[in-house]
Amino acid sequence: MLSEADGAFLVSIARRAVETYLKHGYKIEPPKDTPGHLMEKMGVFVTIERIYFVKGQRRKELRGCIGYPEPILPLVEATIDSALNAAFNDPRFNPLKENELNKVIFELSVLTPPKLLSVSRPEEYPKMIKVGRDGLIVERAFYKGLLLPQVAVEWGWDEETFLAEVCLKAGLPPDAWLLKGTKIYVFQAEIFTELEPNGHVIKMDISKGIEK
Repeated sequence: MLSEADGAFLVSIARRAVETYLKHGYKIEPPKDTPGHLMEKMGVFVTIERIYFVKGQRRKELRGCIGYPEPILPLVEATIDSALNAAFNDPRFNPLKENELNKVIFELSVLTPPKLLSVSRPEEYPKMIKVGRDGLIVERAFYKGLLLPQVAVEWGWDEETFLAEVCLKAGLPPDAWLLKGTKIYVFQAEIFTELEPNGHVIKMDISKGIEK
């Protein structure tokens, strides 16, 4: 379990990694004052979202999201890599520019190791997952897709829709989760986000949509 201070530390590193690369062109090293438990290997995703307003209403749109589903790197190193990849290497978007830094918020999701679900029949999958708790990974042959837990909450999906959407994310038909040979994994995440660009960082409880 990570504290809000841990999350703020990691989110600040994610932002600093991107700012430093934009302004000076090099990749930062993990800070020497990094707490030991943040050097443990963990999966992590960095999400960058653009903040804008429509008729006075605040809106967010995705600007980049990349990470490591598996715990293969020390958390702080994976955070730096994921932040840079989300900012500059997400194939869905153009690379982030320096003049966007004050218009985007950074969000960090620290993942538990993915767990393969075992079922007698694929129709049992919806009962084994829970929106507001689980993220999903689907794997079939060479196709693989991942959706973070907060995505289903933000879009108001139920469990079956969540399964269909993760299949689409993988490039599969939406009902591929019902096919024999499709693997479904679940994971959980501790989520930390800036409230404003370069602002205060909170730990989110997505099951309630409020701060813990």
